Amino acid sequence: MPASKNLQGGKAFGHLKDQQKVKLEEINQEFLEDQKYRDEDDLAMKLEGFKNKYAEFDLNDQGEIDLMGLKRMMEKLGVPKTHLELKKMIMEVTGGSSSNTIDYRDFVKMMLGKRSAVLKLVLLFEDKANGPAAACKSDGPPPKRDISSLP
Repeated sequence: MPASKNLQGGKAFGHLKDQQKVKLEEINQEFLEDQKYRDEDDLAMKLEGFKNKYAEFDLNDQGEIDLMGLKRMMEKLGVPKTHLELKKMIMEVTGGSSSNTIDYRDFVKMMLGKRSAVLKLVLLFEDKANGPAAACKSDGPPPKRDISSLP
């Protein structure tokens, strides 16, 4: 962040999130231009969804999902894992690199790849569970019902 900008609190966080989204968008553009992924259906839409999902769980805003971000993701999806299982998942996604983080490129490669990583399966299952049926649910309290409408 430039020294000339004196951003604090929410403005600094918003600026950081904007920078992160720009970086992720640049990576998405690389995937769109890559010949390897040309035959992928709705690639732009998928990449946009991956970007939003990734940004949601990048807790430190460094462009990487660390162990705690992955733990939070799995708990939110209703599939809590132990630290050992999380480390194994990270190793599976990153291909065994020494870092304990998942960067966006590895995340997209996993989601677009043919291998069935545990994390990919959980995320796809969650998307199917929250698909069109979940979009029909209205937000807020259920409508009021009287006794005559009950079965």
